[in-house]
Amino acid sequence: MNCLWCEAEGAKAEKNTVYWELPDGTRSIEITETPCVKCENCLMEYQEEDVIANIEDQLLLIDTNKIEDSISFHHLMKQPRLLKRNYFNF
Repeated sequence: MNCLWCEAEGAKAEKNTVYWELPDGTRSIEITETPCVKCENCLMEYQEEDVIANIEDQLLLIDTNKIEDSISFHHLMKQPRLLKRNYFNF
């Protein structure tokens, strides 16, 4: 896998902790064990676009009042949705 930042080969799939602002802007949450790419060359850790889209969609489609300030990526994705999908994403 190539790093999107420095384009070096050898970037690896890992997991890290990220902090995300809720769509309504009322607070931010910690999301642990989030899939990421880690580059040993430039030391960058980042989420790929599909992971970002999944987090954004899920936070838009669930009742965020029911989640704590810290949640694992796996548990976040398992939260029941109020809608089946993000109908605003064309």
